[in-house]
Amino acid sequence: MRIKLKVNGKTVEAEVAPRISLADFLRDTLRLTGTHLGCEHGVCGACTVIVDGAAVRACLMLAVQAHGEQIVTVEGLSNDDALSPLQACFRKHHALQCGFCTPGMITTAHALLTEEPDADADRVREVLSGNICRCTGYIPIIEAVLEARAHYADQDAPP
Repeated sequence: MRIKLKVNGKTVEAEVAPRISLADFLRDTLRLTGTHLGCEHGVCGACTVIVDGAAVRACLMLAVQAHGEQIVTVEGLSNDDALSPLQACFRKHHALQCGFCTPGMITTAHALLTEEPDADADRVREVLSGNICRCTGYIPIIEAVLEARAHYADQDAPP
């Protein structure tokens, strides 16, 4: 099937098998390997991308369902070679260890802070509860997201 969508601001057209997941399409066809595949059941959150502003599990969405949509992956959150403010906060707070969950955490947090730049710690924990991290213990992740709130409050929609 032929699909056309925007990925990280660029129009993409491709021929895809009807049953290929959005995650596999992003990774294998577009070589956007920041979208990680963990459980492939929508439980771990490693494959989270932003579809028209909402955090979505790319392993549960078919690429054909993304036809006409706007997709943002973790690669699309930073400009040029610089980290986004959220990514910089993750780095500052050492909110990653192995890094496997980090793209999903960052895209989920970005979707939250874009909608709710004043989200409190309880709300951040609630939203990120669907993203599993085996390394950090979550405290640095929450601290990073809370610090990043100021950057979202100062702008309409950071990258």
